[in-house]
Amino acid sequence: MKPQQTDAYSLILGAIDSGIFRPGDRLVESDLADRFGVSRTPIREALQRLETQSLLARDGRSLIVASLDHNQLAELYVVRAELEGLAASLAARHATDEEMRVLRDMVTDDHGLIGDPTAMARANRRFHKQIHLASHNRYLVQQLDLVHRSMALMATTSLAAVGRDEDALKEHDIIVTAIENRNSDAAGEALRAHISKAFVTRLKLDSGEIDSVV
Repeated sequence: MKPQQTDAYSLILGAIDSGIFRPGDRLVESDLADRFGVSRTPIREALQRLETQSLLARDGRSLIVASLDHNQLAELYVVRAELEGLAASLAARHATDEEMRVLRDMVTDDHGLIGDPTAMARANRRFHKQIHLASHNRYLVQQLDLVHRSMALMATTSLAAVGRDEDALKEHDIIVTAIENRNSDAAGEALRAHISKAFVTRLKLDSGEIDSVV
Protein backbone atom coordinates (compact mmCIF):
# COMPACT_ATOMS: atom_id res chain seq x y z
CA MET A 1 0.00 0.00 0.00
CA LYS A 2 1.30 3.45 -0.86
CA PRO A 3 2.26 5.69 2.09
CA GLN A 4 -0.37 8.29 1.16
CA GLN A 5 -3.09 5.62 1.18
CA THR A 6 -2.00 4.45 4.60
CA ASP A 7 -1.95 8.01 5.88
CA ALA A 8 -5.45 8.76 4.62
CA TYR A 9 -6.85 5.65 6.28
CA SER A 10 -5.02 6.32 9.54
CA LEU A 11 -6.08 9.96 9.60
CA ILE A 12 -9.78 9.19 9.16
CA LEU A 13 -9.65 6.26 11.58
CA GLY A 14 -7.87 8.41 14.14
CA ALA A 15 -10.52 11.11 13.82
CA ILE A 16 -13.27 8.53 14.43
CA ASP A 17 -11.40 7.02 17.37
CA SER A 18 -10.82 10.42 19.00
CA GLY A 19 -14.45 11.49 18.55
CA ILE A 20 -13.83 14.20 15.96
CA PHE A 21 -16.12 12.24 13.66
CA ARG A 22 -19.01 10.75 15.61
CA PRO A 23 -21.67 8.15 14.75
CA GLY A 24 -24.03 9.60 12.18
CA ASP A 25 -21.58 12.20 10.85
CA ARG A 26 -21.46 12.37 7.06
CA LEU A 27 -18.00 12.02 5.52
CA VAL A 28 -17.53 13.87 2.25
CA GLU A 29 -14.59 12.93 0.08
CA SER A 30 -13.70 16.48 -0.97
CA ASP A 31 -14.01 17.84 2.59
CA LEU A 32 -11.73 15.13 3.93
CA ALA A 33 -9.15 15.77 1.22
CA ASP A 34 -9.09 19.46 2.15
CA ARG A 35 -9.04 18.77 5.88
CA PHE A 36 -6.13 16.35 5.80
CA GLY A 37 -4.23 17.74 2.81
CA VAL A 38 -4.46 14.46 0.93
CA SER A 39 -5.59 13.91 -2.65
CA ARG A 40 -9.06 12.50 -3.25
CA THR A 41 -7.94 9.13 -4.61
CA PRO A 42 -6.38 7.83 -1.34
CA ILE A 43 -9.31 9.36 0.58
CA ARG A 44 -11.75 7.43 -1.62
CA GLU A 45 -9.80 4.19 -1.13
CA ALA A 46 -9.62 4.78 2.64
CA LEU A 47 -13.39 5.32 2.80
CA GLN A 48 -13.98 2.11 0.89
CA ARG A 49 -11.73 0.24 3.30
CA LEU A 50 -13.52 1.69 6.34
CA GLU A 51 -16.89 0.78 4.83
CA THR A 52 -15.69 -2.79 4.31
CA GLN A 53 -14.71 -2.90 7.98
CA SER A 54 -18.24 -1.70 8.91
CA LEU A 55 -16.90 1.50 10.47
CA LEU A 56 -18.80 3.49 7.83
CA ALA A 57 -22.32 2.87 6.57
CA ARG A 58 -24.39 4.00 3.59
CA ASP A 59 -27.11 6.61 4.03
CA GLY A 60 -28.49 6.87 0.53
CA ARG A 61 -25.52 7.89 -1.58
CA SER A 62 -23.61 9.28 1.40
CA LEU A 63 -21.20 7.58 3.75
CA ILE A 64 -21.69 8.17 7.46
CA VAL A 65 -19.86 7.02 10.55
CA ALA A 66 -21.63 3.84 11.60
CA SER A 67 -23.41 3.40 14.90
CA LEU A 68 -24.12 0.29 16.95
CA ASP A 69 -27.63 -0.90 17.73
CA HIS A 70 -28.45 -2.67 20.99
CA ASN A 71 -27.75 -6.16 19.64
CA GLN A 72 -24.43 -5.15 18.09
CA LEU A 73 -23.42 -3.47 21.33
CA ALA A 74 -24.23 -6.59 23.34
CA GLU A 75 -22.35 -8.82 20.91
CA LEU A 76 -19.32 -6.54 21.00
CA TYR A 77 -19.18 -6.53 24.79
CA VAL A 78 -19.41 -10.35 24.94
CA VAL A 79 -16.44 -10.71 22.61
CA ARG A 80 -14.52 -7.92 24.32
CA ALA A 81 -14.97 -9.43 27.78
CA GLU A 82 -13.67 -12.83 26.68
CA LEU A 83 -10.69 -11.49 24.72
CA GLU A 84 -9.76 -8.94 27.36
CA GLY A 85 -10.04 -11.59 30.06
CA LEU A 86 -7.70 -13.83 28.09
CA ALA A 87 -5.25 -10.94 27.67
CA ALA A 88 -5.20 -10.32 31.42
CA SER A 89 -4.69 -14.02 32.14
CA LEU A 90 -1.76 -14.16 29.74
CA ALA A 91 -0.35 -10.92 31.11
CA ALA A 92 -0.30 -12.47 34.58
CA ARG A 93 1.88 -15.22 33.16
CA HIS A 94 4.09 -13.31 30.75
CA ALA A 95 4.28 -9.61 31.72
CA THR A 96 7.76 -8.36 32.53
CA ASP A 97 8.48 -6.51 35.76
CA GLU A 98 8.72 -3.32 33.74
CA GLU A 99 5.32 -3.85 32.13
CA MET A 100 3.75 -4.42 35.51
CA ARG A 101 5.35 -1.23 36.79
CA VAL A 102 3.86 0.71 33.88
CA LEU A 103 0.40 -0.69 34.63
CA ARG A 104 0.72 0.20 38.32
CA ASP A 105 1.89 3.73 37.45
CA MET A 106 -1.08 4.16 35.11
CA VAL A 107 -3.53 3.30 37.89
CA THR A 108 -1.82 5.75 40.22
CA ASP A 109 -1.54 8.58 37.71
CA ASP A 110 -5.08 8.23 36.38
CA HIS A 111 -6.54 9.31 39.71
CA GLY A 112 -5.60 12.82 38.65
CA LEU A 113 -8.04 12.58 35.72
CA ILE A 114 -11.17 11.86 37.77
CA GLY A 115 -13.97 14.18 36.68
CA ASP A 116 -12.68 14.52 33.10
CA PRO A 117 -14.44 11.80 31.05
CA THR A 118 -12.56 12.57 27.82
CA ALA A 119 -9.14 12.34 29.47
CA MET A 120 -10.22 9.26 31.42
CA ALA A 121 -11.39 7.56 28.23
CA ARG A 122 -7.98 8.15 26.61
CA ALA A 123 -6.20 6.87 29.71
CA ASN A 124 -8.51 3.85 29.82
CA ARG A 125 -7.63 2.95 26.24
CA ARG A 126 -3.93 3.21 27.08
CA PHE A 127 -4.38 1.00 30.14
CA HIS A 128 -6.19 -1.72 28.24
CA LYS A 129 -3.72 -1.54 25.37
CA GLN A 130 -0.87 -2.05 27.82
CA ILE A 131 -2.54 -5.21 29.13
CA HIS A 132 -2.97 -6.43 25.55
CA LEU A 133 0.73 -5.93 24.88
CA ALA A 134 1.69 -7.54 28.19
CA SER A 135 -0.07 -10.71 27.05
CA HIS A 136 2.77 -11.21 24.56
CA ASN A 137 0.41 -12.79 22.05
CA ARG A 138 0.43 -10.94 18.73
CA TYR A 139 -2.68 -12.65 17.39
CA LEU A 140 -4.72 -11.72 20.44
CA VAL A 141 -3.48 -8.13 20.20
CA GLN A 142 -4.61 -7.97 16.57
CA GLN A 143 -8.09 -9.20 17.44
CA LEU A 144 -8.39 -6.77 20.33
CA ASP A 145 -7.33 -3.92 18.05
CA LEU A 146 -10.32 -4.75 15.84
CA VAL A 147 -12.65 -4.85 18.83
CA HIS A 148 -11.44 -1.52 20.17
CA ARG A 149 -11.75 0.01 16.73
CA SER A 150 -15.44 -0.86 16.82
CA MET A 151 -15.71 0.65 20.31
CA ALA A 152 -15.06 4.02 18.68
CA LEU A 153 -18.57 3.78 17.16
CA MET A 154 -20.13 4.40 20.56
CA ALA A 155 -21.43 7.93 20.91
CA THR A 156 -20.36 8.27 24.54
CA THR A 157 -18.00 6.65 27.01
CA SER A 158 -19.34 4.76 30.02
CA LEU A 159 -16.79 6.77 32.01
CA ALA A 160 -19.08 9.77 31.57
CA ALA A 161 -21.50 8.26 34.09
CA VAL A 162 -21.40 9.89 37.51
CA GLY A 163 -18.98 7.97 39.73
CA ARG A 164 -17.98 5.44 37.07
CA ASP A 165 -14.44 6.82 36.73
CA GLU A 166 -13.64 6.18 40.39
CA ASP A 167 -15.15 2.70 40.27
CA ALA A 168 -13.24 1.87 37.10
CA LEU A 169 -9.95 2.83 38.71
CA LYS A 170 -10.70 0.57 41.68
CA GLU A 171 -11.35 -2.25 39.20
CA HIS A 172 -8.10 -1.43 37.36
CA ASP A 173 -6.28 -1.71 40.68
CA ILE A 174 -7.72 -5.19 41.28
CA ILE A 175 -6.70 -6.29 37.78
CA VAL A 176 -3.14 -5.02 38.16
CA THR A 177 -2.80 -6.59 41.60
CA ALA A 178 -3.79 -9.98 40.16
CA ILE A 179 -1.26 -9.57 37.34
CA GLU A 180 1.45 -8.58 39.84
CA ASN A 181 0.62 -11.70 41.87
CA ARG A 182 0.90 -13.84 38.73
CA ASN A 183 -2.65 -15.07 39.36
CA SER A 184 -3.91 -15.66 35.85
CA ASP A 185 -7.36 -16.88 36.88
CA ALA A 186 -7.99 -13.87 39.12
CA ALA A 187 -6.67 -11.46 36.50
CA GLY A 188 -8.94 -12.85 33.80
CA GLU A 189 -11.97 -12.87 36.06
CA ALA A 190 -11.28 -9.33 37.28
CA LEU A 191 -11.06 -7.98 33.76
CA ARG A 192 -14.19 -9.77 32.60
CA ALA A 193 -16.05 -8.37 35.62
CA HIS A 194 -14.69 -4.91 34.77
CA ILE A 195 -16.04 -5.11 31.22
CA SER A 196 -19.40 -6.41 32.47
CA LYS A 197 -19.77 -3.46 34.84
CA ALA A 198 -18.87 -1.04 32.05
CA PHE A 199 -21.57 -2.60 29.87
CA VAL A 200 -24.19 -2.31 32.60
CA THR A 201 -23.24 1.34 33.08
CA ARG A 202 -23.56 2.00 29.36
CA LEU A 203 -27.01 0.43 29.23
CA LYS A 204 -28.12 2.55 32.17
CA LEU A 205 -26.73 5.68 30.53
CA ASP A 206 -28.52 4.92 27.28
CA SER A 207 -31.79 4.29 29.11
CA GLY A 208 -31.50 7.48 31.12
CA GLU A 209 -31.49 5.57 34.42
CA ILE A 210 -28.26 7.25 35.51
CA ASP A 211 -26.84 10.69 34.78
CA SER A 212 -23.79 11.74 32.79
CA VAL A 213 -21.28 14.30 34.03
CA VAL A 214 -21.27 15.96 30.61
